[in-house]
Amino acid sequence: MYTSTTRASLNSHLYDAGVSHDLRHLINDIARAGKYVHNAIRTTDLGLAGSANTFGEDQLKLDVLSNTIIKEHLNESHLVHSFASEEEPGMACLQKEGMYTVVYDPLDGSSLVDANLAIGSIFGIYKKCDDMMGMKPREQVAALYLVYGPRTILVYCCGKGVHAFFLNEVGEFVELQRNLSMRDEVKTYAPGNLRAVADTPAYAKMMEIWLKEKLTLRYSGGMVPDIHHMLIKGAGIFTNIGGSKYPQGKLRLLFEAGPFAYIMEAAGGGSSDGTQSILDVVIHDMDQRTPVIIGAKKEVLRVKRVLAGEE
Repeated sequence: MYTSTTRASLNSHLYDAGVSHDLRHLINDIARAGKYVHNAIRTTDLGLAGSANTFGEDQLKLDVLSNTIIKEHLNESHLVHSFASEEEPGMACLQKEGMYTVVYDPLDGSSLVDANLAIGSIFGIYKKCDDMMGMKPREQVAALYLVYGPRTILVYCCGKGVHAFFLNEVGEFVELQRNLSMRDEVKTYAPGNLRAVADTPAYAKMMEIWLKEKLTLRYSGGMVPDIHHMLIKGAGIFTNIGGSKYPQGKLRLLFEAGPFAYIMEAAGGGSSDGTQSILDVVIHDMDQRTPVIIGAKKEVLRVKRVLAGEE
């Protein structure tokens, strides 16, 4: 296959970075699944599938198709012992000899598809296990996401920096930017679950602070594009806290918050559930929700203090 002489391919980058043989192949297999999801978004009916996921949420045809595409690629890799998807109940074994357990949200933000806004897929990779209960997101060996927008971009981390790749015109992921890093600077904020402002005075106070400081609102309603924006710009803060409707917040620890916390902290940013790093939250339920504060490290600490009534 032709490879650009000026931009390293994903596989070449992983090899040169010293990523282990098996993990390199698994990341490449997930990237390949992402190409098929990329195509499905552009060609599939946007209607409801007539089914619900394990958490009782209506599934779009794209949710079901994306989940199937990813599961098939994980199975064909022969590297995945077990997986858990936001679209399926519990964990399932794929290959008994597999070395890894993969958790994923196959199409985060799929409700934005009909408006043609950017959406994404999120993955956390652990050493193989039969049960996630009692584990922590810090035990991930890698995490990655794909954002499907004007360009399809893959961002991965396996403990050796955070790196971005874009899908080129011949269907290959090639290097976009190495070593994404967060500064202790906040120019933008992306506040999710704004309904909580009505019954959480501390959250309302945080909004007032950001408004008075004249920060720029950058909120699409999709976790993947919003946090991706911050990583590419190297600054910003994303929040999604609890309120009366979602006491623990709306985002799931296993499939969304955990992988992004792994990536963000590796880029020099911070994450918190309001008490501790999201990486240190113990997993006790597949549907476990968590408040999320993620972005520039100093701002994460300030949001924690404001929400705790300490300033």
